[in-house]
Amino acid sequence: MMRFWFLPTVLGTLLLFVPLAAQAAKPPVKCGPDHAILYKRAVKLVDEAEKKLAAGYTAEAKANLKEANSLFTILEKECVPQEKERMLTDQQAQQEAINQKLAADELAQAERLMKSADEIEKKAAKIETTNPNLYVQYQRQAKAEYEQAHKRSIRSEIYALRNQQMVFKFLLLR
Repeated sequence: MMRFWFLPTVLGTLLLFVPLAAQAAKPPVKCGPDHAILYKRAVKLVDEAEKKLAAGYTAEAKANLKEANSLFTILEKECVPQEKERMLTDQQAQQEAINQKLAADELAQAERLMKSADEIEKKAAKIETTNPNLYVQYQRQAKAEYEQAHKRSIRSEIYALRNQQMVFKFLLLR
């Protein structure tokens, strides 16, 4: 009875590994016209997100950045060999450093605003029953700081994606 189950088990295991081995043997994907289309779409999404954020539509801006980030992630995975061979120009390297600093500054400011808003909310909770007018004022202030923090974190992501945009710009030169 044991022999009857042994053969199908071994064959089933082998059938699982054959597709994996074939997939591992595939040559790496070369960046081509499809990748340039993905790049253009990602850049357009980042531009749109920047405009939406300036207009006060933070949720839409965040959704655009999420999609752009996923497109740049695809490009990172599939175009790594070409990306590593390519060097940034001095001007691009400077811009990359500036964008990294701006992104870090925006993120740090967002974190400070979040902490401040949390502290204001704690103050508001302490005086909720004793001074309702001040409580409402504190809640409004906390809400405004949370919104500002959210906008700054989105702006930070825009700066980070601008660096991705520079890195993959070579896709347009093909």
